[in-house]
Amino acid sequence: MATSSGTETSGTTGTSTAAEADRLLRAAVRHSAGRSAALCLCTTASAFVGLALPAALGRTLDLLLTRDSGPQATHWILLCTALTCVLVLLDAVDGLITGVTNARGTAWVRGRLLRHVLATGPRATSRFPPGDLVARLIGNAAHAGTAPAALATLLATVITPVGGLVALALIDPWLAVAFLAGLPVLALTLRAFVRRATDSVARYQAAQGEIAGRLVEALGGARTIAAAATTGREIARVLEPLPELRRQGLRMWQVQGRSNAQAAIIVPLLQIAVLAVGGLRVSQGHLSVGELLAASRYAVLATALGMAVGQINGLVRSRTAARRLAELLAEPATAYGTEQLPAGGTGRLELRGITAVRGGRTVLDDLDLTLPGGTSVALVGRSGTGKSVLAAIAGRLADPDRGTVALDGVPLSGLSHDELRGAVGYAFERPALLGGTIGGTIGFGIPEPGGAAVTEAARTACADSFIRLLPEGYATPCGDAFLSGGESQRLGLARAFAHPGRLLILDDATSSLDTVTEFRVTAALLSPTPDRSRLIVAHRASTAARADLVAWLDDGRIRAIAPHDHLWRLPEYRAVFHAATDPEPVTGPGPGRERDREGAAEEAGSW
Repeated sequence: MATSSGTETSGTTGTSTAAEADRLLRAAVRHSAGRSAALCLCTTASAFVGLALPAALGRTLDLLLTRDSGPQATHWILLCTALTCVLVLLDAVDGLITGVTNARGTAWVRGRLLRHVLATGPRATSRFPPGDLVARLIGNAAHAGTAPAALATLLATVITPVGGLVALALIDPWLAVAFLAGLPVLALTLRAFVRRATDSVARYQAAQGEIAGRLVEALGGARTIAAAATTGREIARVLEPLPELRRQGLRMWQVQGRSNAQAAIIVPLLQIAVLAVGGLRVSQGHLSVGELLAASRYAVLATALGMAVGQINGLVRSRTAARRLAELLAEPATAYGTEQLPAGGTGRLELRGITAVRGGRTVLDDLDLTLPGGTSVALVGRSGTGKSVLAAIAGRLADPDRGTVALDGVPLSGLSHDELRGAVGYAFERPALLGGTIGGTIGFGIPEPGGAAVTEAARTACADSFIRLLPEGYATPCGDAFLSGGESQRLGLARAFAHPGRLLILDDATSSLDTVTEFRVTAALLSPTPDRSRLIVAHRASTAARADLVAWLDDGRIRAIAPHDHLWRLPEYRAVFHAATDPEPVTGPGPGRERDREGAAEEAGSW
């Protein structure tokens, strides 16, 4: 029963992915509707002109072979010349429109996928490795983006052989019969090609994505690999899918080569059969020499069905690529509401019944936590207890599997996107340097950040001193600034300080700072702010000691929430900070801090 259920689920997933892929391709076709229509008209006109040209050439030849043709032959020669010129012009326009359609279609597909990935947030990067995401957004999107042009030219691809066959029947029905005798063999060849090519292309693209994902991982850990002298082993790991890539690549070429070879045999045989019947009909006086010439050309056009192998191959690649893109689109984007936060809020954060499952493991289990408004709460716990997951859920970078999160009484899921992101600020262990310049990085995501506000935030984060030493100060491009881990963290902290929201969440954002800088930044961070709460993932006892409260995370739940020096009496709590090597905790600077912590603990009602 389990096997049957799994097969059914897999089949359902595959069906839904295929349906989503088809929807994506249809949307891409609608986006390129104008250009696709122009391309379709151009290629269709080219097909009809190409069908008219053999008849004109045959008629011209018959007139030239007639002694008293006179000016009539001249008119037909001019007509053949005009048809040839129009055919050349249409082919040139076809190439131009095809290039533009492919470029615009690819750009649209990439834009839609990128917007969806960003709207999905961390869920996308947790399910798909960054390298695989890049492979899908670049390579697969390029293949899917060519679908509108391929479909637009498909009509002409069908018109040409069908028109050639109809023309043969009009010239002489026996010519069409001779051609149709071998047509089923050609159709079976194309059907087998589509089936085999679809499977090999899908496996090839999957292997490409696997290699790309492993390569990005290796580049991210280049220093660790060099220090461990494991370069050879890492190269072998990255290239482990290479045999599968090679196998499927060879299989693709073998499938296409076999189909082309079969077509190369069948097509000339069909043409020879038509010419043989045509020659016999000429000898019997049923056909003229010009009609035989036209029939030979129409036989070539009718066998253009064999040339459709390349066209079908392109459509197969587009649909297979669209299926890989559909897997990204299957990840639901984060939904937002329309509610606004009440004016005068203090940043009171409430988490109720939070359950989060990651990788099949329950990381947070029916967790409850309240951050009183205007307080600072340090979140501590052993490694792997889910501190970062909780920090992500607290600001809705991720949603829990169960439970609710509310800020100043309003559920985060009910807030609009702008309201939520304007109210919650983040700082991370490894901040991304976005914004173009150093100043832009600090003001990134902040509506109309002023120069004075950016500078003040940098001073608070102890970043102003090293920023002014950069070649262009705050205007230095991020790519030209070679920063240490601690300097990058200070820029991330400066961005957090510049954020005007009522809740600030720091996920191990001070881990790379030296002791003196960490003390100064923490003092500024934890200074009394009645209109802003702070949730700090802390790994140092000194950071936890300066916070108003400590939330002790253990086994997926909050074991206790109280001032640090109260919890320090417990051996299990001290073990979280490796108490054997940690000095006595700091009670925190400034008068009245002890009293503030006691009041906050009383408000939390947890001690």
